[in-house]
Amino acid sequence: MRLKMTHNNANPRLLLSILWVFIILNFFARDIHELGRPGMLEQMMSGTIDGVVITEMLMLLGGIMIEIPILMTVLTLLLTHGVNRWLNIGVGLLTMAMIVSMNLRPDLDNVFFMSIQLIALIAIVGIAWLWRASERTDAIASSRRDV
Repeated sequence: MRLKMTHNNANPRLLLSILWVFIILNFFARDIHELGRPGMLEQMMSGTIDGVVITEMLMLLGGIMIEIPILMTVLTLLLTHGVNRWLNIGVGLLTMAMIVSMNLRPDLDNVFFMSIQLIALIAIVGIAWLWRASERTDAIASSRRDV
């Protein structure tokens, strides 16, 4: 008998964590992809990209923007159901807003990466919204059972 893995019988914590990793990888893929754009390296070296001066505050905001999904990969595995569910919904919506606000005049490749990320974020919000508690499946509960 083969077990078919679907979102209905999978551990929602694992699905959500994997989707957050997928979003992070797409952030990195987009950034690496941008390096191939003519003149991008020169702009980066000058500290001004597409007319925007890269300040310490802008670098901090960029760091926060990528750190949130990184943190969610871990928190999704550790937090209790109720907190986890609402955090994934809230952070998913916040991340959608951040992605859209950063791409107000996107070129074609940015539309592509943004679309992929938004689809994954919609999946995160949807899985978290439909997630009903059955038993604790977080890492802390698992470690207590092993003792």
